[in-house]
Amino acid sequence: MGATKVVTDASFTADVLKSDKPVLVDFWAEWCGPCRKVSPLLEEIAGEMAGQVTIVKLNIDENPETARAYRIMSVPTLTIFKNGEPVQSIAGAKPKGELVRLIESAL
Repeated sequence: MGATKVVTDASFTADVLKSDKPVLVDFWAEWCGPCRKVSPLLEEIAGEMAGQVTIVKLNIDENPETARAYRIMSVPTLTIFKNGEPVQSIAGAKPKGELVRLIESAL
């Protein structure tokens, strides 16, 4: 992992909810094939959009409290948080352009 950051149930409030810029949360799981497809795209976007948005990954199996709190039913689910609130969410592996548009909608 390079440009993206790992968050946990314990760090979610500080890293996501209290962030002063939009945060894209990748709710993922080790066993999820589409999650592995999205991961390198998120790394690219995190590098390209550094300073504008923070991209974090939350493993739902290791961090069930946060996944439950946000009713994550399928992975990958990508949710953009702004000012501590989830503003938009998409589920499933999406092309890079769609991911960038999701982020730009919150900027």
